[in-house]
Amino acid sequence: MKKTLLFLSFALAVCAAAPEEFKTSAGTLKITPIQHATMMIEAGGQVIHVDPAQGKLGGLPKADLVLITDIHGDHMDDGMLRQVKKDSTMIIGPAAVAQELSQEKVTVMKNGESKTVGKWTIQAVPMYNEKRGPSAGQHYHDKGRGNGYVVTYGGLRIYIAGDTEGIPEMRALKNIDVAFIPMNLPYTMPPEEAAEAVKAFRPKVVYPYHYQGSDLGVFEAALKGSGVEVRIRDWYPK
Repeated sequence: MKKTLLFLSFALAVCAAAPEEFKTSAGTLKITPIQHATMMIEAGGQVIHVDPAQGKLGGLPKADLVLITDIHGDHMDDGMLRQVKKDSTMIIGPAAVAQELSQEKVTVMKNGESKTVGKWTIQAVPMYNEKRGPSAGQHYHDKGRGNGYVVTYGGLRIYIAGDTEGIPEMRALKNIDVAFIPMNLPYTMPPEEAAEAVKAFRPKVVYPYHYQGSDLGVFEAALKGSGVEVRIRDWYPK
């Protein structure tokens, strides 16, 4: 009985959501939504944790690579990071993240830079606010401070937007297969604006994430007939 209870406890701890599977030229790739902006990507026997700052991470596979988008606490948390890292884990983030995580070795990537890590290609792309901020003349996310990422594996291109509005750099993206797009106010953008940006770069599949408090039905309705498949998943498990 005790063993059964332990198994159930483990299962509840690690199964925030079922993994999403995608076929690539290098084999199957899995993406597991965890919570808010936190997700796990698995392929080829390797594991990437993205923004490991939310949810139950203790029972998940350890990371070969960690991608951190920004310094805010819902994206970067040193204690949560330690739950998924091992001695050989590579941590990638912008310079602001490296400065905050001074006890960790962080490989810094600037907007526009690319890096190949094994079979993965990581491209850092801009994420920022154009108009929203805590007061006049200020933005919640300044241009150049944080990174979105385009992750490529086996020809599959995954766009992880981070905290951003529907900026020109997002709209100019090409050949994106899977996109993760934020939509919460006041920090990023409303569903209508997110949908308009998605229509501009037309990924094959889009997941709203980082959406707490947003009306996802508005986002889904705005993309109806666009040719973009909208997949809504629960990023806020009870």
